[in-house]
Amino acid sequence: MKKSDYYYSLPEELIAQRPLEDRSASRLMLLDRRSGAYDFRHFYDIADLLNEGDLLVMNDSRVIPARLFGFREDTGREVEVLMLHESGELWECLVKPGRKLKAGDRIVFGDILRGEIKEITTGGNRLIKFEHEGVFLEILDKLGQTPLPPYIREKLEDPERYQTVYAKNPGSAAAPTAGLHFTPELIKKLEDKGVGIKFVTLHVGLGTFRPVKEENIENHIMHSEYCVLPEDTAEEINRTKRRGGRVIPVGTTSLRTIEAFAANGRAGESSGWTDIFIYPGYEFKLADGLITNFHLPESTLLMLVSALAGRENVLNAYKAAIAANMRFFSFGDAMLII
Repeated sequence: MKKSDYYYSLPEELIAQRPLEDRSASRLMLLDRRSGAYDFRHFYDIADLLNEGDLLVMNDSRVIPARLFGFREDTGREVEVLMLHESGELWECLVKPGRKLKAGDRIVFGDILRGEIKEITTGGNRLIKFEHEGVFLEILDKLGQTPLPPYIREKLEDPERYQTVYAKNPGSAAAPTAGLHFTPELIKKLEDKGVGIKFVTLHVGLGTFRPVKEENIENHIMHSEYCVLPEDTAEEINRTKRRGGRVIPVGTTSLRTIEAFAANGRAGESSGWTDIFIYPGYEFKLADGLITNFHLPESTLLMLVSALAGRENVLNAYKAAIAANMRFFSFGDAMLII
């Protein structure tokens, strides 16, 4: 299975640079995962497209201001640090420029935060121990910036627009963007119809933007991310499956979480690291559909969507979305695949 099988050409002007004023006003492509038939709607129509008894599974991870600018303590040279994920007392970080930074070197961030490089990973990232007084997340709120994806070049005026309205558990370096389309009013409308809503947590790392370098995609090494499937969510997934309802994850992160912890066609309370890589040929254990944004060419996320709906169906739908001038990627439009 070749990486080039998942290439498509996207006009640069269709890469959304800013969110819409009304989250739910995004356009929505409805894709039949079996026939490949598609239709165009708006995201606020989604309550009409789901059934009573369906279950949405949302990722409640919250993006932290994980982009820090500081100075090397020894040379005074400016350093940019992107915090990827926490590992015990250390944070794995991408440091620029990092070529000459070695274990023992220290970085100063203002007057209230310092970091010492403890180790260099095999991939070239740095494991940093941060030193501070007070609450670490409050310090990040003062010093850090939201690490937007590399294809977004415009400044985000309101950082909350890169958070879902239900974001709760801090830890992500990138937003679970399929959830950005939901508003409190739309969630209430879904609940009033009888559509269930439950939550998982997967802390999204910047590895989600890592390109696939191997032409044979089966040789790609997937990045790991920490996720939690709570007991009440697992139980509701199992109840939904028993009564014939559909389990529809909101975003690829929610889908990867429930599939990573599925066993014998059932969900179970679990937590831990997952590097699950889903591509065509994968047999889904729990997910019956997906709400998702449009993904980059040759990305693992496009491969995941293709596993659910078929590569030809997905690429044909993407071609139609481009022809219809739909907006792509993090702040773009959405798909409902059922």
